[in-house]
Parts: sequence; structure tokens; C-alpha cells
Amino acid sequence: MLKEMLMNVQKNVPLIHNITNYVTVNDCANILLACGASPIMSDDIGEVEEITSICAGLNINIGTLNQRTIPAMLAAGRKANELGHPVVLDPVGAGASALRTETAQRILQEVHFAVIRGNISEIKTLAKGNGNTKGVDADVADRVTEENLDQAVSFAKDFAKKTGAVIAITGAIDIVADYERAFCIRNGHADMSKVTGTGCQLSAMTAAYVAANPEHVLEAVAAAVCAMGLCGEKAKERMTQLDGNASYRNYIMDAVCRLTPDALERGAKYEVR
Repeated sequence: MLKEMLMNVQKNVPLIHNITNYVTVNDCANILLACGASPIMSDDIGEVEEITSICAGLNINIGTLNQRTIPAMLAAGRKANELGHPVVLDPVGAGASALRTETAQRILQEVHFAVIRGNISEIKTLAKGNGNTKGVDADVADRVTEENLDQAVSFAKDFAKKTGAVIAITGAIDIVADYERAFCIRNGHADMSKVTGTGCQLSAMTAAYVAANPEHVLEAVAAAVCAMGLCGEKAKERMTQLDGNASYRNYIMDAVCRLTPDALERGAKYEVR
């Protein structure tokens, strides 16, 4: 099933509108090209509705939030909802500041999201309306482990039921859940956290997978998360003693570009709870 998700991305080449942060905007564009989709970056209020109208999906990332882009995010999100296009929310750093937390809550109230993807601290902040994060990283106390996995799965399912979105919580163990089922995914490598933007790239790629598979949103998100983690593993295998995180960043993108549907099916490590 997961390989069909990637096959449909490569077949349909969905155009994805990204309102994302300027730290990782280039990487988000390139990861979309690598996985078989097509990117467009636009965050000006004067054109976002028009741009999102010609796209198959919308990715909203609040990583470098500012007063200029907040109205654009809302306008694009509402337009995508009107057109029936899937929208992904990446609440980067929610809980780190009042502006981020309040804006994430407002967007969540005014726009319906097909997918909400973030680390456990960010997702908890959205669910509770407040919280604390370590910058844009998950708080150590929140991290999903084997010991608290069942509790985390229940939390993700409850939040999915409340929002109507598929919830993707990424970390050492990834959880992708709707209100009934949860994929617990164990792909990836710890060193991916040393590369700025792997989460942002995943959100962009998730938008592409969902846009290409609108009837199978849960499976599409799970496939995207497995794909990113698997490519992190493959990229790590390629590293030499002379390679650092800059090389790792490029190797991950290379691995996404070269990933085949069959390789994804074989390499995905998950269970459904």
C-alpha cells in the first residue's frame, strides 16, 4: 500500500504551494522536486489565493513567522479549503513564544487541515493551547519512547478526532494517526536532527503525498514519514569519515530522489495500533 502512495506522487506530479520559513525554503523546494512533485513558493497576500488555486495542495509552516505572512497563511488556507485542496500545518516552535502559539491556534481555528505535523512538544501545545519548547526542538520530557508509546498514540488519536486531521508526531519513534488507527514508525537516524530543515522538508513532502492520494490520507502521510526516515538511513550509510552534516543533508535529498516505490515498501518499518 505504501508504495502506491509514492507511485501516485511520481505519476501525478502534484504542484504544492508552500508558505514556509526562509531558513529552509530552498530545501523544501528541492525535496518536492526530488520526490517527484513540483513546488511553488508564495507568501504575499496579494497573490496567495490565486497561487493556491492552481495548486493541488498547500503547506503552511510558521518557522519564521511574521506579521506580514500571517494574513497570507489564513487567506491561502481558506481558499484551499474552499477548493477542497489538502492543507498541511507545520507549527514550528509553537510554545516558544506567545506569537507562535497564538498564531498556530488561530490558524487551526480558521483553516481545516488534512494533516498537522510537528514534534511532540509542538503538537501538545496545539492540543492544550499552551506549552513550552526548546526553541524548535521537542522538550526532553515530552519525547515519545517505547515506555510511553501507547499513551502517545492515544493522545494522537484524540487530537485527530478533535481536529479532523491526520496527526503526524515525528521523533525517535514517529506516530501517524487518525482517530481510529495509528502507524508507529521506526525509520530514520538520530543524526537527522543535526540537519536544519528535515522536518520542514517532510511537511512539504507530506503535502505532495496527500495531494496525490486524497482518498488515502492516513496511508499517504505514513508513506511520506517512512520515506523520509528511510532516506535518512540510506544517506547515513553513504557517509565517510570526511563527511559532516552538510554532506548528510545532500545525501538525504539524493536518497529521496532515488527512492523507488518498491524500495519504500521493503524498507518501511512500522506497526499499526
